[in-house]
Amino acid sequence: MHILVVEDERRLARAIGHGLADHGFAVELAYDGDTGLWLAQEQQFDAIVLDLMLPGLSGYEVCKRLRAEGNWTPILILTAKDSDDTEARGLDLGADDFLRKPFSYLVLIARLNALLRRGAPARPAKLVVGDLELDPARRTVHRGEVEIELTRREFSLLEYLMRNVGQTRSKAEILDHVWGADFDREPNVVEVYVGYLRRKIDQPFGTATIETIRGHGYLLGTADG
Repeated sequence: MHILVVEDERRLARAIGHGLADHGFAVELAYDGDTGLWLAQEQQFDAIVLDLMLPGLSGYEVCKRLRAEGNWTPILILTAKDSDDTEARGLDLGADDFLRKPFSYLVLIARLNALLRRGAPARPAKLVVGDLELDPARRTVHRGEVEIELTRREFSLLEYLMRNVGQTRSKAEILDHVWGADFDREPNVVEVYVGYLRRKIDQPFGTATIETIRGHGYLLGTADG
C-alpha cells in the first residue's frame, strides 16, 4: 500500500514513515503543503496522512483542492488542535478521519487500515436546489437544461452555499470555507463574487436564488421565480 505523509515536523514525519514501512507500507514524505498537493496530484496513493498546520498551503487547503479536483483518496488528518470546530471543518472539506497528537502508532496503523478497507468513497451526489443542479465530481452546474459556466472560485462559492441551503452564512464563514483561513484580502470580495454568481445563475433565468440577509450574510434557497 502506497501512503503519502505530509508533515512539516521532519523528525515526526520520518518516524511515521519508518513506522509505516515496518508494517509493510510504501511511504512518500512531504514537508510542506505545496509539495504534498503536487505529489498527491502526480502519483496514485492508497491513503494520505495530512497535518493541518503546514508551511505554504495548509492541510485544510490541500484537502479542499484535492476534493475539488475529484481526488477521493482517503485522507487521515493529524492535528494538535483539540477542537470540535477543527474536526468539523476538516470533515466538511472532505477528510475521512482525524487523529490528534500525540498519538499511538498502533492507533495510526489501525485507523489507516480501516480507511484502506473502506477504500476511496463513492463520488459525491449531485446537489439540487429547485432546478439548479451542481455536480461536485464533474464540476458542472445546470439551471434546468442549460449548463452554466463558472470559474473555479464561483463554483466553490456556489457549492458551499448549496451544501448549506436554507442557512444564512456570514462573510467570515464564506471566506474561511471558500478562500481559506490564510486569505488576507477584504471580506468585500465575498460580495463581489456573490454578484458574479447572481449574474450567471439567477439574472438570465429571472430567478433570485441567493438572498442577502442584512447584517448576517447570505442565504441560498429555492428560486422565487
